[in-house]
Order: sequence, then structure tokens, then C-alpha cells
Amino acid sequence: MINKIGKRAFAIVFSVSVLSLGACSSAPDQEDIERVPNRSAQALYLDAKQALDNGLYARSIELLSAIDSRYPFGPYSKQVQMDLVYAHYQSNNTEQALATIDRFIRLNPNHKDLDYMYYMRGLVNIKADKNAFQEYFGIDRADRDAHRTRVAFTDFSTLVKRFPDSDYVPEAKRRLVWLLNRMARYELKVANYYYEREAYLAAANRGKYVVEHYSQSSYLNPALEIMEKSYDKLGLTQLSEHAKMTRELNKER
Repeated sequence: MINKIGKRAFAIVFSVSVLSLGACSSAPDQEDIERVPNRSAQALYLDAKQALDNGLYARSIELLSAIDSRYPFGPYSKQVQMDLVYAHYQSNNTEQALATIDRFIRLNPNHKDLDYMYYMRGLVNIKADKNAFQEYFGIDRADRDAHRTRVAFTDFSTLVKRFPDSDYVPEAKRRLVWLLNRMARYELKVANYYYEREAYLAAANRGKYVVEHYSQSSYLNPALEIMEKSYDKLGLTQLSEHAKMTRELNKER
């Protein structure tokens, strides 16, 4: 069994490891690119691909960035950018990944692999919403702002609507279900926060928002319940009864 000192030491080591990982995940600067040997685009890409396949993401980013800088209009340019997105994603460098994706979409609006870029954009935004410390130690983060979650939802929705035949659509649909529940849960957390502080109108409005926008989520009944309780506290008996009736009907389905 790990004692308290051991736990504290482990937490420190873990914190340093995560910080180190973040430091190593930044994009290479010009000096890093210049140190890459002056070889053909094909030779550099073969090395970059091998590094990527072997999980050497920092090295692959250096090589891919060198190709992108030296041969911006070469035959490997589009594939290099897509590989850079994946390498940055795996390195937890979400901001650089998003910048690369947005540049690709802006410059290649009709590219055959645009569905992949929207899929990766959704994944990157999900990862950007995570916090390694809180996720590791099991802290509930549902009460944090859901901006990134909403953006990821838009990314996957765009993929499904614009590219219905894409191979990425089935996975995107599964992600959409998860994101829908996450957004509904966030709103419900806020509703409960208001209710506990006796801000009953604000609590009811948050519950109503879940009912109106996330009715397909698994949080519909809890949202109706918070509406019922809040309206009751406000003395709005008719609205409270309507929320209760809707909740009971929904249980029967």
C-alpha cells in the first residue's frame, strides 16, 4: 500500500512528467527545421513516415515541418499537412493541430480527404477540453465551460451532413451521442448549482434549455425534475405540474 508520502511523491513526479510532455509537444522552431538534413522531399517524407509509424511524434513533426517549409507546393504537401495534424494530436499540441487543420480546410475546400480533417478537428477539440491532472485523479469536470465540447459537436455534425458516405461517419455519430450527453450534463450541473443557491428561475431556465436542445440525451428526465422543483419553489404550480406530467410520460416510453 502506498503511504501518504509515497502518494505525494508520485503526484509530484506525475505533475513534472505532464509538464515535460507539454513542453516537448510544442511546434519546432526555425532552428529545428534548419537542422533537418537538406534532402529531397521524398527522402524526408519516408523518414517522417517511419518516425510517425514508430510513435516518434516529435521527430516526425520536425521532418514534416521541414518538408512543409521547403516544399510547400510539392507532391507531398497535402499528405504532409494531414500527417502533421495527426502527429500534433498525438503530441497533445492541440493548438498547432487546429491551426494546421484550419489552414488545410481554408486552402483546400474541395479536397478528397476533407472528411478526415473535420473528423480530426472534432477529436482535437475533445482532447483540448481535457485536463491531464483532473482526468487522472478522477475530478468531475462536468461543471466546466463546454465551449470546446460544442465546437467538437459542430465539427462532427459538419462531417455527417457534408460527407454522409464517409468512412468516418459511424464513429462521428457515436461521438455525437457522447458529446450531446456531455453538453446536457454541463447544463444540468449549472441548473443544480443555481437551485442549491435558491436561484430558482435560473435553475428552471437551465433545465428548460436541456429539454429544448438536448431532448435526445439521457438527461431529459433530470432536467424536467429540476424544472418541476424550481417552478414549485417559485409558486408556479401549473408549470411545475406540467414538468412533472411530462417527466412521468417520458418514463413510460
